[in-house]
Amino acid sequence: MSVTVRIPTQLRPLANGSPEIALQSGKLSAVLGELSGVYPELKSRIFDDEGKLRRFINVFVSDEDVRFLDGLETEVADQSVVSIVPAVAGGI
Repeated sequence: MSVTVRIPTQLRPLANGSPEIALQSGKLSAVLGELSGVYPELKSRIFDDEGKLRRFINVFVSDEDVRFLDGLETEVADQSVVSIVPAVAGGI
């Protein structure tokens, strides 16, 4: 069973330019761990030194923010889409 992980434009150079990748379903921690195994340079961009999601990285599973679900323990069902969205800041 697989899920689709969408890789944001800013991180695509670290993923050989891939806009998305199919990975095994399961807990989000396992999905992102598998992604980090395929593209090791992404790991430090997604996770901090303690293995938690970086605070400026937002992750959505089927359009639901994982911060309001179970975080890295969120189950990612077969055929789901995981979107990695770096936070954007700015202002006038």
